[in-house]
Amino acid sequence: MIKNMKPLSLAEAGELVGAEENKEIKDYIKKFNKIKLEKAEKLRKEIEELDNMKIKAEHIAKVIDLLPETSEEVNKIFVDAGLNEDETTKIIEIVKKNS
Repeated sequence: MIKNMKPLSLAEAGELVGAEENKEIKDYIKKFNKIKLEKAEKLRKEIEELDNMKIKAEHIAKVIDLLPETSEEVNKIFVDAGLNEDETTKIIEIVKKNS
């Protein structure tokens, strides 16, 4: 039964997956995850604090998973939002500070 639908980063999803019965999922997350849970939570919080209506939860999850370093990488995540240069720069600064 689905109680709540919220986009999560790999680091956050890894905490929700059980131990033994989901070994394949744990291995997948471990292989592709780039950031620890504490840093992922801090990164999510700081991006949410930008209080930008264009930035949705699914965008934040992708930023945490991909850790973009350039404006081109950020714009690939926000294809449907169309961020301006200032908004893109703020996201890059937050990522650099927390990764």
